[in-house]
Amino acid sequence: MRSLFAVFLALFLLLNPASVVQAQINITDAESNQLDALVKKAFAATDAGEFIAAEGYWTDLIKLYPENAAGWSNRGNSKMSQNLPEAALADYNKSVELAPNFPDPYLNRGAALESLGKWEDAIADYDRVLAIDPKDAAAYNNRGNAKAGLGKWEDAIADYQTAMNVNSRFSTAFGNNAIALYQVGKSDEAIKAMKNILRKYPNFTDVRAALTAALWADKKQGEAESNWVSVTNLDPRYGDINWVKNIRRWPPSLATALEKFLTLK
Repeated sequence: MRSLFAVFLALFLLLNPASVVQAQINITDAESNQLDALVKKAFAATDAGEFIAAEGYWTDLIKLYPENAAGWSNRGNSKMSQNLPEAALADYNKSVELAPNFPDPYLNRGAALESLGKWEDAIADYDRVLAIDPKDAAAYNNRGNAKAGLGKWEDAIADYQTAMNVNSRFSTAFGNNAIALYQVGKSDEAIKAMKNILRKYPNFTDVRAALTAALWADKKQGEAESNWVSVTNLDPRYGDINWVKNIRRWPPSLATALEKFLTLK
């Protein structure tokens, strides 16, 4: 998910004079201040992990200004954070309707479609993002995820690596690429890539958990167990193989390796 706030910054008062906002959306000074306060409260709630509260603030903003595509998209993000993809999808659809020439509503809707297993529809949305902005690294990464959902791992790797080339600091794409390499049988290359990522991002839990699984399968039990200590401290969800398989959606080979580690087989 990506906040649409920056794209529609001129619609809010946060960094714009009230006169500019009034001219663009025809509201009073008092309404401008109210919108500004709601945006601040919504993002503060999101940062605190209070997604129900954040949804409420975005709903209040939408009531004041229903033509604000950013409000709809960000409310969709709040719903996605509550694992409510169907409800989020309705908000993203409205945001796309209101802002068909901006990439973020499509990117966010693609993520919701992915969570529902609608891989082809998600890919279509990521293609729309890239038609608008061919340098959108998140769209390449997410399209790779959707292709992985279809089992097209080589195609997924191509997208991850494009994302890496577009944004050399996009650690998520580097992690996804390493994990996908393991799935296509390039275990040595994958392990090397994981270790390189962890040198730069030692708290990258997904990669450290993946490295644990890969090392265990490679019969390097001691090294695997030492990596796992950090995983349990950072994110205990990786101890739930159902979460890893169905929510995080690791590739089958790596998920199987982790399951064997968790059951000490």
